[in-house]
Amino acid sequence: MAAGDLQVLTALDTAKTQWYHFTAIVVAGMGFFTDAYDLFCISLVTKLLGRIYYRVEGSGTPGTLPPHVSATVNGVAFVGTLSGQLFFGWLGDKLGRKKVYGMTLMLMVLCSVASGLSFGHTPASVMATLCFFRFWLGFGIGGDYPLSATIMSEYASKKTRGAFIAAVFAMQGFGIMAGGLVAIVVSAAFMARFPAPAYAVDPAGSTPPQADFVWRIILMLGAMPAALTYYWRTKMPETARYTALVAKNAKQAAADMSKVLQVEIEELAAQDNSNSSRASSAAAAPAASFGLFSGEFLRRHGLHLLGTSATWFLLDIAFYSQNLFQKDIFSAVGWIPKAATMSALEELFRIARAQSLIALCGTVPGYWFTVALIDVVGRFAIQATGFLMMTAFMLGLAVPYHHWTATPGNHIGFVVMYGLTFFFANFGPNATTFIVPAEIFPARLRSTCHGISAASGKLGAIVGSFGFLYLAQSRDPGKTDHGYPAGIGVRNSLFLLAGCNLLGLAFTFLVPESKGKSLEEMSGENDEAAGAAAAAAASYNRTVPV
Repeated sequence: MAAGDLQVLTALDTAKTQWYHFTAIVVAGMGFFTDAYDLFCISLVTKLLGRIYYRVEGSGTPGTLPPHVSATVNGVAFVGTLSGQLFFGWLGDKLGRKKVYGMTLMLMVLCSVASGLSFGHTPASVMATLCFFRFWLGFGIGGDYPLSATIMSEYASKKTRGAFIAAVFAMQGFGIMAGGLVAIVVSAAFMARFPAPAYAVDPAGSTPPQADFVWRIILMLGAMPAALTYYWRTKMPETARYTALVAKNAKQAAADMSKVLQVEIEELAAQDNSNSSRASSAAAAPAASFGLFSGEFLRRHGLHLLGTSATWFLLDIAFYSQNLFQKDIFSAVGWIPKAATMSALEELFRIARAQSLIALCGTVPGYWFTVALIDVVGRFAIQATGFLMMTAFMLGLAVPYHHWTATPGNHIGFVVMYGLTFFFANFGPNATTFIVPAEIFPARLRSTCHGISAASGKLGAIVGSFGFLYLAQSRDPGKTDHGYPAGIGVRNSLFLLAGCNLLGLAFTFLVPESKGKSLEEMSGENDEAAGAAAAAAASYNRTVPV
């Protein structure tokens, strides 16, 4: 690392919080707002899709998506996200963060609109078109994970880095709430304009033809926040750390940062001639530049990557398994009555209202507790405590499961336990697993390693959303949801999820604490610089006559 590099990075690490930091949080955060809106809003409209496209004449219950169609519609975006995390994570290290950042956002905008325009003459063709665009939407969303985290970590000072990255991630909570609120407003407007009876009264009339516009509008509106921030995203300069450490242009890095941050960086030309000579020798020396698949990376960061990937994988199994017991909660507290007693739009309205309340009470507060405290208590403490509390609350739901669900009057306690589980997921590993991979790997591999960790998480999301959807079915074949085989039951599934959380706690011990440390200190790039400088000094002393 040359002297100019050190000046730029030191200036960034010690810079005071400025207006541009907040601008970067908003620009990067709106990407995550859109990510959450797009990924979660599909769960709001799946019941409506079932009523519109899969109604069975003469059936006493409304139409529902067949299990394989439901799994595909909900899961194809996760597969796209996993693919995008790996691809754009790698590309962000090869081409630079800025060049790739605009691509992901434009892909999200175009595919959000296209999802709502899904066409076809049969239910199968409409679902196939929807799934095609949802995959590419997920692909763009996937790229936002490593790029947003890496960009924010490389802009921030070491004292506030955790809070800034957490604030970007916390926009997910607002995206989830926005999806619910949009669904509430749109469904309420259509109900007022096109009133319909309950399914039990008039099966055909309970789903007005105009309902086909409702789900399309909800999906398409996800493009708006991303489109509004596209201009500012393209105007963001390349991060100084990428320019200085990967592109090897410290002077350009200093110029880029001087445009947006009020930092004092001495001109490289003003350095002492001896220092300049030695710095250029260091730059010319073959610095340690080990690759991802090298033995040196395995020795230095292999356990770190295992820790970040395993904890994210295990966390997302538990986090995305929420659909196991949401229906128990919503029906227990009377938020969602039996489907046959509602029209299609009323059912959408009630589902959206229920999910918005859960997000408001359990999801959003946890994110912002992390923002407030992560640079105070550290990443390790928050992640370990979160996994531990999630284990405790899931066992608290599982051990007396029949007490919560079968005994009248106990549903309030069930809701509280459920809400606390999500609070400690977000004031815990759901936030820290996103933050830490952006802090502990070298600049030239940072985006790639974050993408690998995030892709592991999405693999866990697929297991949690769909593997446990089958596992959680009743052991009595007569009590399973329509089209599903018998499983192990919700109670036993909760025990398995508690075990996943305990494993997550164990893997947390593989991840180093990064609070208050510079990125170069965490990644070992300071050690590389010291080695290169020593080699350059030895070479310099050998070539200069005494």
